[in-house]
Amino acid sequence: MVTKNTKVRAVGLLSGGLDSTLATRLMLDQGIEVFAVNFTSPFCTCTPKSAGCPAVVTAISQLGDIPLKRIRMGSDYLEIVKKPKFGYGAGMNPCIDCRILKIKKAGEYMHKIGASFLFTGEVLGQRPMSQHRRAVDIINRESGLKDYILRPLSAAHFEPTVPEQKGWVDRSRLLGISGRSRKPQILLASRNNITDYPCPAGGCLLTVKNFAERMRDYFAFTDHPSLKDVELLKVGRHFRLQNHDKVIVARDEMEGQRLESLHGKDDHLLVPFDFAGPTVYLCGSGIQAAAEKMVHFTKQALDENHRDIHRCGRESKTVRLHGLLSGQAGISQKLIVNPAPPSPKPFPPEGERTG
Repeated sequence: MVTKNTKVRAVGLLSGGLDSTLATRLMLDQGIEVFAVNFTSPFCTCTPKSAGCPAVVTAISQLGDIPLKRIRMGSDYLEIVKKPKFGYGAGMNPCIDCRILKIKKAGEYMHKIGASFLFTGEVLGQRPMSQHRRAVDIINRESGLKDYILRPLSAAHFEPTVPEQKGWVDRSRLLGISGRSRKPQILLASRNNITDYPCPAGGCLLTVKNFAERMRDYFAFTDHPSLKDVELLKVGRHFRLQNHDKVIVARDEMEGQRLESLHGKDDHLLVPFDFAGPTVYLCGSGIQAAAEKMVHFTKQALDENHRDIHRCGRESKTVRLHGLLSGQAGISQKLIVNPAPPSPKPFPPEGERTG
């Protein structure tokens, strides 16, 4: 409830980018008490799970250390990625559904802290999937917060919201930016001494072609998706075998350590014991095929005496690599199993090396 002597409180979606930083600056300049919300997900490219986004930290410092709440997108987000109501962008990015979910969560926080409205840094026509007028209308409708979502940078292009109608925000001091050009925002930033902000490139792995293909493959072969598996999809070279097993080959020592940390109780891990080679992760039972991959990506010549550490669940034992390759003509042969996944959008051929 906003009274005459009460300072108006609002929740702002702050990504750390220039647009959301400027939108927050506009609200602060009108005396609004801003509480920022920053969303992170398993698909963020800017930060690991345990760290805060550096762009958000910088934005907060330039805005005067306003309160910040971080919200981690979880399993509900993964379900949206699997089957979005409003479809995908160029990759596996469900931008409209993602935006709706974020607005809903921001709305829950708004009600919790007694804020009167929320605002975003969206600019009409800037992003091709989620910021055209029809998409904005869908987001407003599906979030259930239509009249309480203010877009300060493009407010002149929309009907007045409740904050404007009630005089909590002066509409005449809001902007009418639209389109993909960044010049108006850059000029506004210079006037407000906002000098440190990231480039406008996207920060979502779901827009990256190779990763999007991995996600399609994952959903095609997984009945119950999990966030832990998403972490596996970020590491190494991926291969789908004829029996539908998944093999992941580490590309360097750091990725090998990452695969070890993600090793699940039902999966196999092969780690070189007395030779320099890649760590290999197996989701399935094809130990021989996993060993073949290890040999294929090992540069040095191997003989029947070289050994691996084979881990499955809590069990760990040292075994001869030759034993894992039993039935093959020779350990030096680098055999590849060609995949044939029954997916409408098949995983890249096994010969393709993803970066």
